Amino acid sequence: MNLRFVEAFYWVATLKSVSRAAEKLFITQSAMSARVAALEDELGALLLDRRDKTFRLTVAGSRFLVHAQKLLELQRTAKAEIGSGTAPEITVRVGAIESVLHSWLIPWIETLRAKYPALELELTVETTPVLLDQIRRGVLDLAFAALPASGEGIRAVSLPNMEMCFVGNTDTHRKRRYSLGDIAEFDLLTFQRGSQPHVGLLDLLKGEKVQSRKVHTISSISAMLQLVQGGFGIATLPKAAVLRLSESRNIKALLCDSILTPLPIHASYRLDPTALMAEQLLASAVEYAGSASQYRKKR
Repeated sequence: MNLRFVEAFYWVATLKSVSRAAEKLFITQSAMSARVAALEDELGALLLDRRDKTFRLTVAGSRFLVHAQKLLELQRTAKAEIGSGTAPEITVRVGAIESVLHSWLIPWIETLRAKYPALELELTVETTPVLLDQIRRGVLDLAFAALPASGEGIRAVSLPNMEMCFVGNTDTHRKRRYSLGDIAEFDLLTFQRGSQPHVGLLDLLKGEKVQSRKVHTISSISAMLQLVQGGFGIATLPKAAVLRLSESRNIKALLCDSILTPLPIHASYRLDPTALMAEQLLASAVEYAGSASQYRKKR
């Protein structure tokens, strides 16, 4: 039995789409359909119900899916135990929100180069809703976002929360400590409308009965930083990102009597019976994010 055909069927069944499975395996949609058809010929049974546009497995398809996963896991185990010891080139598609990118993602990726020399990364930086959709559709193997993804074959793990802070211009904001009322005298910049930082900021202002001058919602950290540098106002950003970026920019974290709600970070990944790479990267990220969080607390 050709395991490439088994793998093709597994991903079509898991992602519930021939086109998404083709994208996952980096082959054309016609090639994906041909592999599934060849497997059906070999088994002598239809695995996919093609009578209408609604995706459905046949009874035989549902039964064979269990065997397909076991076959692929067995193939992975055999390669690991009997292989030459030379790591094959593996492409892993990782997605992250900007807060993670500017906080610890880049130094974490640098550590991966030494540990996994054959690893090839495809990095996507997007908002949380987009990343969750891409994980569900199989476009990404691993995603770091403010919410966990859910769905068949998807797992999620909570990472350390990110401490948020107010960020100002080093020339404009020279007070040693600010009250929330002091902060609200400036235009405030936070993430896109409805995001956790946006809602958290509004709740903080409402809870302390402080009227803000104006709250602007901006999806790009780079754009927020440029506006702060230009004297436009005060932004709310992850403190870890501010510590890294303040070395080369005219910005600083402002001490404030009021505390912003921390930003939750979740790592979501799709189970892959052919490889453990996403799970291995997740374990590495959890360890790195945890150690980085402890380091920032000491500072």
